[in-house]
Amino acid sequence: MPMNAIAIFCLVSAAIGGIAYVFIYPILSGEKLAEKRRLGITQADVAARKIAARGAAPKVRREQIEETIKDLEDKRKKAKSPPLMTRITQAGLTWTKRTFIIISASLGVFSFIILIYLTGNLMVAAGGSFAMGFGFPRWLLTYLKKRREKKFLDNFPDSVDIIVRGIKAGLPLLDSMKIIVTDAPEPIRSEFKNILDTQAIGMPIGEACLKLYESVPVPEANFFAIVISIQQKAGGNLSEALGNLSRVLRDRKKMKAKIQAMSMEAKASGGIIGALPIVVGGVIYITSPDFITVLFVHPVGHIMLVVSAIWMMMGIFVMKKMINFDF
Repeated sequence: MPMNAIAIFCLVSAAIGGIAYVFIYPILSGEKLAEKRRLGITQADVAARKIAARGAAPKVRREQIEETIKDLEDKRKKAKSPPLMTRITQAGLTWTKRTFIIISASLGVFSFIILIYLTGNLMVAAGGSFAMGFGFPRWLLTYLKKRREKKFLDNFPDSVDIIVRGIKAGLPLLDSMKIIVTDAPEPIRSEFKNILDTQAIGMPIGEACLKLYESVPVPEANFFAIVISIQQKAGGNLSEALGNLSRVLRDRKKMKAKIQAMSMEAKASGGIIGALPIVVGGVIYITSPDFITVLFVHPVGHIMLVVSAIWMMMGIFVMKKMINFDF
């Protein structure tokens, strides 16, 4: 009976904690207020652009710009949940979908055989096989994608400056991009080469630049595509527009570095707090093994370990959400 009471208490506590996290955390963390403020700024910005377009350009030009921005926003929303093949491309891999599935299945089968041989427990082997066959390959894609995006953003403002200087010197836009393909590092080189190859088969340069956001889904690539697409449809001073874009990209880069520096203390605190139970448990196991071994051999200890792990993961997740700044 005490065991049942402890188990029920733990399950009820976990359920209450989950419900409180879902309904109370957005209010305490200010996510709703931030979203409301973001929408207000976006709507005000759209209204300002409409007023400026109405006074500075004819109706046809304004309609073209609004239509272009609307199409780009629709494509950006679709890119939030890309298919598997797109995620492989964004990670910079040349695998096919079939190759990725075969590698994932091989990892799952291999890990299942190893775990069933080492532990003899079917549930442990099945869980480890699922983690290695399904979770690890997708985590690897996400890691490679973020690393590739970081390399892209480090060199993208310089590439835009090259285009600006080339246009001011009298070179066409495509010739300026060819300089980037020749001299820029990866992945800038391959992305602009894809733009030129796509344009060479007959696609307009504005639509070719829109493909950049599909392979590198960062706001900076979307800004570049918007500038080129609007200039091709509505006209304007391309060198001035790209110069302003380059300035915005560098300001965003500085802001990102400042945010990382300001949040580093919170990240270090979260890492220390998250590692503290494991470190203390390891020290106790080394110094006084009989004191902590009860948790691993007694059923009540198993329940306590599971509940503690769940609450610890929830706390780490909350801390991560609190120090994860998106702009």
